Formats: sequence, C-alpha cells, structure tokens
Amino acid sequence: MGVTIDATYQGGLRTTATHAPSSATLGTDAPVDNGGSGAAFSPTDLVATALGTCVLTTMGLVAERHGIDLTGMTVRVVKEMTTKPLRRIASLATEIVVPAAAVPQPEHRARLEAAAGKCPVHASLHPDIDAPLTFRYE
Repeated sequence: MGVTIDATYQGGLRTTATHAPSSATLGTDAPVDNGGSGAAFSPTDLVATALGTCVLTTMGLVAERHGIDLTGMTVRVVKEMTTKPLRRIASLATEIVVPAAAVPQPEHRARLEAAAGKCPVHASLHPDIDAPLTFRYE
C-alpha cells in the first residue's frame, strides 16, 4: 500500500505539499542561488532531511529492539550541490552523534552503525551522490 503526497504550485517558486494519511502540510521554496527566496526547505533540502531523519529512525528501531535508549541522538547532514553535468545533489555528508553512555558495548555500536547504512533513504540514493555516514559517541 502506498502513501499519497499531494502538492500544489503556489507561484513564486513555492509549493505546498500535503501528506494524505495525516493531513500534515509543508511548504517548499527554491533556494536563493536558484532564483527563490530561500524562505523554506528546498526540494533538495527535503532529500537531506529525509536522509537524516531516516538514519535516526532506523537506528532507533534497532535500539528499541535491544533496550537501548538513544534519546538525544542527533544528526547533521551537509548537502552540497553541483551543476555538472546538471544541477543535482553532489553529496550528503551525514554525521550522527550518539550519547556514548547509551551504547557502551562495541557490538551494539556496530549493529547501530550497520542499521544506519541500511536506512531506506540511504539505500535509495543514486550512486553518484557521495553519502558518507560518520559516527561520534559523546
């Protein structure tokens, strides 16, 4: 069963999207370097956001199965664009910061790191996108 997202072009390089199951909405705006005002997430920003939140969610699923509380775990995704051969995402460098006290055992860290690399968004990225995942425990 699929999930429906409906989007409407508002003009001025802005859109509004609605998540049909929840009726939640979000707006997008083209970035300043592409003619927009940068007043909201751009469509490619949403790809970076999807990657970061997918990594956190996937790690959270594994952690819950093993009784690990990852509350406070954070992610930072740095999106870089290219214009060669066309405008697209070139890289999505992702840094995950995990509370060290939550995951004291190396085997749990390895399991969580493996899970992050298998998140559905990461697995769906085109191979031309450089998408390294780095982990810090603090």
